[in-house]
Amino acid sequence: MAFRIRKKKDVPGGLFSKCKSCGKMIYSKELEQNLYVCTECNFHSTVSARKRIEITADPGTFNEHFTELKPEDRLDFVDSVPYSEKIAKSQERTGNSDACLAGLCEIDGKEVAMAVLDFTFMGGSMGEVVGEKITRTVELATENNCPMIIYSASGGARMHEGAISLMQMAKTCGALKKFSEAGGLSISVLTNPTTGGVTASFAMVCDFTIAEPEALIGFAGPRVIQNTIRQDLPEGFQRSEFLLEHGQVDCIVSRSEMRARLSLLLEYMGAKRRA
Repeated sequence: MAFRIRKKKDVPGGLFSKCKSCGKMIYSKELEQNLYVCTECNFHSTVSARKRIEITADPGTFNEHFTELKPEDRLDFVDSVPYSEKIAKSQERTGNSDACLAGLCEIDGKEVAMAVLDFTFMGGSMGEVVGEKITRTVELATENNCPMIIYSASGGARMHEGAISLMQMAKTCGALKKFSEAGGLSISVLTNPTTGGVTASFAMVCDFTIAEPEALIGFAGPRVIQNTIRQDLPEGFQRSEFLLEHGQVDCIVSRSEMRARLSLLLEYMGAKRRA
């Protein structure tokens, strides 16, 4: 009897995704429907800024502002490749001008100014444009007499811009301080990871600080700290749960419940509804 040998069909790429925490292979459609949270271990994967806006704001209400702001290579910085080249590649890959999207939107009909960092754009690093967009979003909230929300996902200040990036720490904190003194109310949402100069500035000075589960939140990384102090760090050091226990965040909210919790906070804060 003759047997026909058939060529094995290739599995289409992108059909499954591997969890970065537990290693489980998850059907990509199922992962998307679960808001990119692992169905096995509840690991919250990083999502793009546009996806974050899509799952947070009322459909069709996000009106992006400050799109004219674009980063510049003022220092002619060269690493493995020139900074200008890195910017161009990131812009082409993400479709964004920089690592922050900002504008006005509604959450359950309540108006809010929102700025969202995008980790897919150079690790969500804060440079001149990110700092300026955060500051202008604070001013936008003031002009429209509405609360503001900042989503952070960042490796910190962008080294390619040197002291210019570090200046954004003081600028954004100053804007938020002025906003608070004028009666404005702000919410900071910390996602995995939120580190460096972003943690040391606007991400930790809002009226409410919310974190997603198991998010890495800190200034220097745990390995750097451990190598510096030559001591073992506590279990779960710099994770959301550790920070909640030590009073550095107000609450931990899963992604599936975040929109509802933000809506409730906005209600408490007296957010107005658009006519």
